[in-house]
Amino acid sequence: MSTMTGWYAERKPDWSARAVIAATILALLLVAAVPVALLAGVVMMLLGHVVGGLALFGGSILAAGIAIAVAGMSGMRHLRKLVSRSLRVMPLDGTQFPGAAEPQDGGFSDAIELDPSEYTEVR
Repeated sequence: MSTMTGWYAERKPDWSARAVIAATILALLLVAAVPVALLAGVVMMLLGHVVGGLALFGGSILAAGIAIAVAGMSGMRHLRKLVSRSLRVMPLDGTQFPGAAEPQDGGFSDAIELDPSEYTEVR
C-alpha cells in the first residue's frame, strides 16, 4: 500500500463550495445571455417597442453584473477560508513568533536608537 493513495481520495465539496460553484455558473450563464438579450432588444425596437428593448438589454447587463459581483465576493470569502484553514496564518500584530519574548534591543546589537528630537522630517 502506497502512502500516496490518500492524495487520490475522492472528496465531496461542502455546501459553501457548492454555493460558490453555483454562483459562478449562474454568472457565466447570465454573461452568455447578454448578446442574446441584445439581439432580442434590437428585434423588439425594430417592432416598435423601444423602451421594452432597452429595458431588456439594460436588465440583462444589470443581472449579469450583480451575478458577477456575488460570485466574486463569495469566491474570495471561500478562498480566504480555505487558505486560513490550510496555511498557518501569522498574527497581524507584528509578532513573528507568538508566545516568544522579543528582545529589548530589537535583535540588532549595532543599531543606534535615535530620539525623535535628533532627526527632522525630510519633505
